[in-house]
Amino acid sequence: MNPETVPMPAQPTSRRRVVITGLGALTPIGNSPTEFWQSLLAGRSGIGPITLFDASRHDCRIAGEVKGFDPLDYLERKDVKRTDRFVHLALAATQQALEDAQFQITDLNAEQVGVILGTGIGGIRVLEEQQTIYLQRGPDRCSPFMVPMMIANMAAGQLAIHFGAKGPNSCTVTACASSSNAIGDAFRLIQRGEVQAVITGGTEAAVTPLSMAGFSAMKALSTRNDDPEKACRPFDRDRDGFVMGEGAGILLLEELEHACARGAKIYAEIVGYGLTCDAHHMTNPAPGGEGAARAMRLALKDAGIPVQAVQYINAHATSTNAGDIAEVQAIKSVFGEYARALAISATKSMTGHLLGGSGGIATIATALAVHHGWAPPTLNLENPDPECDLDFVPHTARQLPLQVALVNAFGFGGHNVTLVLRRYSPA
Repeated sequence: MNPETVPMPAQPTSRRRVVITGLGALTPIGNSPTEFWQSLLAGRSGIGPITLFDASRHDCRIAGEVKGFDPLDYLERKDVKRTDRFVHLALAATQQALEDAQFQITDLNAEQVGVILGTGIGGIRVLEEQQTIYLQRGPDRCSPFMVPMMIANMAAGQLAIHFGAKGPNSCTVTACASSSNAIGDAFRLIQRGEVQAVITGGTEAAVTPLSMAGFSAMKALSTRNDDPEKACRPFDRDRDGFVMGEGAGILLLEELEHACARGAKIYAEIVGYGLTCDAHHMTNPAPGGEGAARAMRLALKDAGIPVQAVQYINAHATSTNAGDIAEVQAIKSVFGEYARALAISATKSMTGHLLGGSGGIATIATALAVHHGWAPPTLNLENPDPECDLDFVPHTARQLPLQVALVNAFGFGGHNVTLVLRRYSPA
């Protein structure tokens, strides 16, 4: 048969609705979504001295580490040895998300379940360890598992292997926008009717000697070593850089009718996805936050939602001068005077910056904010930067009847991603 005459499957005549039905979180402020959410509302910082390695020679000796996590609670010993920490965190968070959703992957639905996962760096711990072995003991002593342990796509691959998900599988690597890109791409897959469910989000475990040295050499990290809980200060005049964090935030996205048919709990609906590039500079945002503003506008256009319907933004807000100011300028550009009516949280003030994993836990925080009607606080906003003059929900969580919220994520290379979440309503 001529390929041009082969009948193609009918295309969906309308976009399918996509809902969040499962959450999994390994973070510096809690090793489950419940612990994470309670810590956010309480304004509890997860920043402290680095314990994962000897950081005494580093300018920055603080980070947001995942605490009390034992991968053996989730994996066999041989699997722990053959995978990097960024995979351990992702596997554990995924198991939580599937259990939370009461969703089982079986032979009947395996091809309808995808995995789209983001990470900024992947297995850098393994790379550093194997480089040391290479230099000290020679090339023939390097591990045969080095490459499959360190490559960035292996978290997505291992999730599929471990849980049996045979649908589309991919890895997004767009620096600190990675997991937001992953969630947006997963949203599109379900919206187009290609699969019924996708495991998505992000993972990162880059609190390592070389990684910290690299960011420190850029003068990107806070050196407030003597007061770690005060170190991450988004929008504050006295901020001095971001604080590295680690962890994984995983979500199960489902097509609405599929979720309703099995009686799933629904946290929120994803209704918009916008992504742009600054095309400007390796690390600095475009002047005025021009690229970030376009991402927000595209996401709202995709959702078909006017700016006045938005009540809350989970800001990227890493606690750097250039980034914080550019994001505020971008929000003002999109929302005009209405920007002053928005509640804006910088949850990295509690978790630190999880790089490629940050969008995953930011989206979980926003889904829970919409679901429960509470805006998490921004910690350490004691002396607001005069150029950052919006409502950043300082110090204390605020109860709000949230209906529509944005999640921003921006990455080196000029990547900008915005997601739009809406409180679920059957209509």
